Amino acid sequence: MNPCRWIGMLSWFATVLIGLAAADPGPVVVVPLRGEVSEAQFYFLRRALKEAERDGASAFVIDMQTFGGSVDAALKNMAALQKTRVPTLTYINDRAISAGALIALATQRIYMSPTAVVGASAPVMSGGQDLSKTMTDKTVSMLSATARAAAQKNGHNADVAEAFVNKAKELKMGDVVLDGAETLLTLSSQEAARLFEGKPLFAVGVADSLEAMLQQAGLTGAVRRIEPTGFEQFALWITALAPLFLMGGILGAYIEMKSPGFGVAGFVSVVCFTIFFTGHYIAGLAGWEVAVIFAVGLVLVISELFLHPGTVLPGVAGALMMVGALIWAMIDRYPGDAWWPTGDMLARPLLNLGMAFIAGLFGIYLLAKILPKTSLYHYLVLDAASP
Repeated sequence: MNPCRWIGMLSWFATVLIGLAAADPGPVVVVPLRGEVSEAQFYFLRRALKEAERDGASAFVIDMQTFGGSVDAALKNMAALQKTRVPTLTYINDRAISAGALIALATQRIYMSPTAVVGASAPVMSGGQDLSKTMTDKTVSMLSATARAAAQKNGHNADVAEAFVNKAKELKMGDVVLDGAETLLTLSSQEAARLFEGKPLFAVGVADSLEAMLQQAGLTGAVRRIEPTGFEQFALWITALAPLFLMGGILGAYIEMKSPGFGVAGFVSVVCFTIFFTGHYIAGLAGWEVAVIFAVGLVLVISELFLHPGTVLPGVAGALMMVGALIWAMIDRYPGDAWWPTGDMLARPLLNLGMAFIAGLFGIYLLAKILPKTSLYHYLVLDAASP
C-alpha cells in the first residue's frame, strides 16, 4: 500500500479519536457539603475526589451549605481539593461560613445563590468560645497564610481570603473600604460578585440553582451526584483506631497458634483484620486487592508453620506480604500518584503499625507470663493432649 495512504488513514483515525474525546467531556461530579465540616465529611469528600479522578470527570462541584466546623477537617479538605487533577468548583447554596469559606477558597471557581453569604472564618473553640490571645494570634496567622496561599493558587483575591480569617485586616479596593479593621469580612452574593477593575471580588457568578450554575459555568458533561453513606462515620472510627484493631489481630493470632484447632482467639483475629481492611476500604484508602494480598501472605505463613516447617522462604514471603498489605491499606493515594509512596505518605501507616506491634509484643509477653497460670491454659493443654 502507498505510504501516503497509510499516513492519511492514520491521520483520519487520530481525528476520529480526538473528535470522540471532545464529544465526551466526562461526567460532572456533584457532591453535597451539608451541616458540619468534620472528619467524617472529609472522608466522604476524599472518596468522591478519587472516584472523580478514576472516572475522568470534567469537573468536581461542591454544593455547599454549612456554618463551618473543625479547622483541622477544613485544612484536610483544602489539601485534598488542591491536590486533585480534576477542575474544582463550589456552588454556595445559602451559606459558606467559617470552615466552609476556607474550603471554597481551595476550589478554582466559586458561584453563589442570590441569597448566599460567605466568610467569617476566624477560629474559635469547639464550644464557640474565643481562644486565648496567644492561641488566637498563632492560629489566625497560620489560617491567614493558608487562606492566602489557596486564594493565590486558584486565582482568588488573597486580601479577601485573609479578611475572612483576620478581623484586623482592612479590605480596601481602590478608594472603597469594603471591610474595616476589627471586623470579620462576610460577603453577600452581590458583594462577592461585584467587579473591581474588571474582576469579581470573590464569586465569578450568581446563579438561582445548581443547574443554572452548571450551565453558567459551561459544564456539559453528564451530572453524577455522589452522596455520603452511613459507613463514612464507621470508617472514621476504624481508621482512627487502626492500631487497636491491628493489635487485636496480632494477639488473637498468637493465642490461636498456641491452642489446638480453630477457636475464639482465631475468630477474634479474623474479625479484627476484617474490620481493619473494611474500614480503610470505605474510607477510600485501600481496595479489596490489599486484603487479598494479606490473605495470601497469611496462607503462606500457615503453610510454613504446619505443612512444611523449616523451609523458611514461604513464611518469610508471607510475612512480608502481610506487613506490606497492612501498610499499603493505610496509605492515602490518589489516582495518578506514583506507585511508590513518599515519606510523608508512609509516616502515619508506619506509626500505626509500629504502635500495634509494640502493644502486641507487650500483650504477648503478658500472656506468656499469665496464661500458663490460668485454668484456661491447663484446659487447652489437656485438650491438646487428648487422643
